[in-house]
Amino acid sequence: MSGHSKWSTIKREKGIKDAKRGAVFTRIGNQIAIAARGGIDPLMNSSLFMAIETAKQANMPAINIQRAIDRVSDKNASILEEIAYEAMGPGGIGIIIEAATDNRNRTFPEVKNALSKNGGRIADAGSVMFQFTRKGVIRVTAIGEDALLTVLDAGAEDAVEEDGELVVYTELKSLGKVRSAIIAAGLKVAGAELQYVPNMMVEISDVETAQKVLKLLDAIDEIDDVVNIHSNADITADLPE
Repeated sequence: MSGHSKWSTIKREKGIKDAKRGAVFTRIGNQIAIAARGGIDPLMNSSLFMAIETAKQANMPAINIQRAIDRVSDKNASILEEIAYEAMGPGGIGIIIEAATDNRNRTFPEVKNALSKNGGRIADAGSVMFQFTRKGVIRVTAIGEDALLTVLDAGAEDAVEEDGELVVYTELKSLGKVRSAIIAAGLKVAGAELQYVPNMMVEISDVETAQKVLKLLDAIDEIDDVVNIHSNADITADLPE
């Protein structure tokens, strides 16, 4: 398994700051509203269960979570749709941009503009997606051989140590089951979600290119309708603090 890029860590740190101003709550709320279409009982709808867990990890108030679920039955609520845009960035990296929007005629130009202003471009459908595989990804706050064996026994496909924790990969439909098994085994789960995981990473060792990549990803992340960004950039450049 290829693992994550530094953007994953940077995004998590940024997410903590964003949550304080409500940006993350809006995005997670959209994810919950979309997931709830498959059923409003999280015990019967694994996608909704994971979206609610993400909300709880971000300290999203329970009333906000319930309000997002209630959008399913609210005839006056705007209808959200999921869209995945494929793009190319500096250094030849591939990017998948997940959005939840009630107006794709607003969202697409915003995404395209962020790309064009920062050295990226929209790619043809399918030209980037094949470079990724949809997986369940669980972050476990443990490292070492014992923890690795535990998550593998829980049904994980693979796991790698990264930033003082285990990044655990599962089959698409096994995310909830493996997460529960890991928790039952006594390990702490810091996060769990579905991601587009790169099949191969593109190394970015040049500082200037690395800075351009991070600037582009940050610009995309600032778009309100964007809920997740996945790239195959492996930034190995020694970036200034």
